[in-house]
Amino acid sequence: MNIHWLMRAKRWAQRPPSWKRVKLVFAVILICVAIALFEHFFGWPDALNVNNNLRGRMPRL
Repeated sequence: MNIHWLMRAKRWAQRPPSWKRVKLVFAVILICVAIALFEHFFGWPDALNVNNNLRGRMPRL
């Protein structure tokens, strides 16, 4: 750990983040976990794959 991170930790100890910011961080983490669990249980949609089954040609409209 270098001195920069120690100074940042000291600053956080003296002035901790507000409850609003803590709630925001937890909400973002919760959303990421929900997306990961959804993908784990239901899989990734075929429409969002990079390698689709068009075999190098453009789709007909």
